[in-house]
Amino acid sequence: MAGILIIAHAPFASALRECVAHIYGGLPARIGVIDVKPDCDPVEVRAFARSEIDRLREGNGAIVLTDVFGATPANIAQSLAAEDVRVLAGVNLPMLVRAVCYRTTPLATLTEKILQGGSKGIQELDSTTPQNPCALATAAPGTADPASSASADRVTAKATT
Repeated sequence: MAGILIIAHAPFASALRECVAHIYGGLPARIGVIDVKPDCDPVEVRAFARSEIDRLREGNGAIVLTDVFGATPANIAQSLAAEDVRVLAGVNLPMLVRAVCYRTTPLATLTEKILQGGSKGIQELDSTTPQNPCALATAAPGTADPASSASADRVTAKATT
């Protein structure tokens, strides 16, 4: 299982970790965060990031997710890139969810899944856009798709425990 390290402008990394804990009803194992503050010493943060990667890395390697390409957190993250450590910029919540869901797959496949999740998670919504089945499960009686209601209820129940 690949370890996951999020390096981002404070407090974004911690906020993403809290969101994934909310979604999964608890924090999945081997997820670390580094919130980079405006007054940080990049050399010190880089050293801490290396120790975090060593702690989180497993047989499948590690994924480092960072926010803005070219910014200090991304520059720190990029210094961690190695054969068994992939660094991806532009992190969003769909990317992190994919990272958690597919972390047992080979690192190359995991990287592809994360990037796909990030881009597929960015959509313009209007009143005609189909809703998520989980959201439909809480709609008025008779408006939800019966085929998706049972699975939506399971997801909703898990997310609220």
